[in-house]
Amino acid sequence: MSKPAPEPTTDPTDCTTMAEVRAGVDAVDRALIDLLARRFGYMDAAARIKPERGAVRDEARKAAVIAAAAARAAALGLPEGAIAALWDRLVETSIAYEFDRFDERG
Repeated sequence: MSKPAPEPTTDPTDCTTMAEVRAGVDAVDRALIDLLARRFGYMDAAARIKPERGAVRDEARKAAVIAAAAARAAALGLPEGAIAALWDRLVETSIAYEFDRFDERG
């Protein structure tokens, strides 16, 4: 999968209009969806590689992923608790997706 060229947007600190803000947010949202597609590609790979369905859910790994996201958020001055909650949802959604892909293996 080739990466699309980055879209020219105004840096948030340089925005002077709501049109610039909205264009920037829209560009970031598109980039996030592209990254999520890549993340879910790894869930496809995990479902293909794991030897048994019981290996799909790994609570220790889930906790580590959420802790890493929260720590990165805190380091960047973002709301740590909100990011942890968002990542919990992301990981749970990823697990459900992986279960579906595993079950499709037959």
